[in-house]
Amino acid sequence: MKVSLKYFTIKYLIMILLLVIAVWAGLFYAYILDEVHDNVDDGLRDRKIQIIKAVYLNPQLLKNNEFGFNEFKINPITAAEYKNRSRLYNKMYYMEYDDKDQPYRVLEADFIDQYKNHQRLVIRTSTVEEDELIYDLTTALIVLYILLVISIVGVNAYLLNKAMRPFYSILEKLKKYQFGIPFSQEKQDYPIKEFEELNIEIDEMIDRNELVFYQQKQFIENASHELQTPLAIVINKIDLLIQNDDLDKKNLNFLIEVKNDLRRMVGLNKSLLMLSKIENSQFNKTSGVDFNALISKLVQNYEDFIDFKKVNVSIIEQGHFEADFNQDLADIMLSNLLKNAIKYNHEEGILNIIIENNRITFQNSGAGSPLDKSKIFNRFYKQGTDHSSTGLGLSIIKTIIRQYPGWDVTYEFEDNMHYFILVKNKI
Repeated sequence: MKVSLKYFTIKYLIMILLLVIAVWAGLFYAYILDEVHDNVDDGLRDRKIQIIKAVYLNPQLLKNNEFGFNEFKINPITAAEYKNRSRLYNKMYYMEYDDKDQPYRVLEADFIDQYKNHQRLVIRTSTVEEDELIYDLTTALIVLYILLVISIVGVNAYLLNKAMRPFYSILEKLKKYQFGIPFSQEKQDYPIKEFEELNIEIDEMIDRNELVFYQQKQFIENASHELQTPLAIVINKIDLLIQNDDLDKKNLNFLIEVKNDLRRMVGLNKSLLMLSKIENSQFNKTSGVDFNALISKLVQNYEDFIDFKKVNVSIIEQGHFEADFNQDLADIMLSNLLKNAIKYNHEEGILNIIIENNRITFQNSGAGSPLDKSKIFNRFYKQGTDHSSTGLGLSIIKTIIRQYPGWDVTYEFEDNMHYFILVKNKI
């Protein structure tokens, strides 16, 4: 799933923060525990010195053989048990107040009293429980993490929104841009250098594209215009020759064939020019088009053609189809669909035009085999040996549809009937 740059950045920032804080929490816990033990050990060593001094001043302390109020005891040991170094370790002792064992830090130190006897001093002090320390530290880190993430995400989102504003402005400009439409290029001053350079490059690219578009448009229009004139002159001259009574039948048929080929060339020229204009977005003006009324009007306009082919045409209105569309393109699109359904129908065939709210179906009889779905809307594609066709009618329809997001035209074949279905999807 695609996400915006802001959320992409925040997602990986949170993942990295989670890893960093987890490592940092482990190191922090080890450091705090070491500091606690170090401070406790220093205090125990200091108490050892004070107690031994006190023993030399007050021999009665040698009788303190159990832990009491002062949390130390002195027990006699043999010379063999005597150790010259102090020992520090952790040990659990029962506490009446909590009614359970609690952790203590213990120091053992052997010394020789004033009577030359070997004694063992054991001092203990209560320490914080490690499980409680872990719990408290974990709780504090979770709270810290949540607050840290919320604050970082909030600050990051604010800064990204502010920093990316020029980008969204440039993006909106590109979305609105279309070839051949006057485009306002107001001078924009962006505080971020990269966006300023991007905007300048885009403006220059638009200028280059507009120049190429204008040159291409002029070339197509000029070429089409220049071709139409000599073609019309040649057709008129052939008409004059055909009217000559001195022509034999063979030459007359030849001239008629030439005239038909020239007329096909004229139609091909017009169709290619139409395709070029559509693709170059020269039909941008839209308005509300009543497709029901437009179809009824086109059927009336093609009444002679329908009678000639003896096709039974029925308009079945199951809804009202109205949409924003270019009026000229709508006329071209429906005309091509209607002409296609009549032209490739057989005599006394059927043509049903079914109009729904967001769908128009041209259902017609004709060839008993389906057309090639993968090629039928391609340019110059023909199925059969119809030399009068330019092979551009359906291609023009598809090109028109591409100009309108949410619209589509499809072909189906069912029960020896051909279906051309025009659909406007909701977007």
